[in-house]
Amino acid sequence: MSNQSNQPLAPRSETDAQESVFSDAAWLTVVHDDPVNLMAYVQWVFESYFGMTSTVARERMLAVHRKGRAVLAAGGREAMERDVQAMHTYGLRATIEQEA
Repeated sequence: MSNQSNQPLAPRSETDAQESVFSDAAWLTVVHDDPVNLMAYVQWVFESYFGMTSTVARERMLAVHRKGRAVLAAGGREAMERDVQAMHTYGLRATIEQEA
């Protein structure tokens, strides 16, 4: 899946966000720490794309900063691949992992 315009993908819709709550999903979107992006920017991305509140986005950003990674979403493989692609267009390091 390619984003030819190199513009960030559209933020998730409410339906997408509701479908990715941590449940019995088999795939995870994981964001990893990097030496480039500012913490405020990472928090803004989480708020803008995932629709998180500033409090939740800050908690996840701090988890990435302190632990080196944080799980941001869980769901079907295609949805998680879409999330990872979006994080890449925002310049963040992200991977998809199968839930253990």
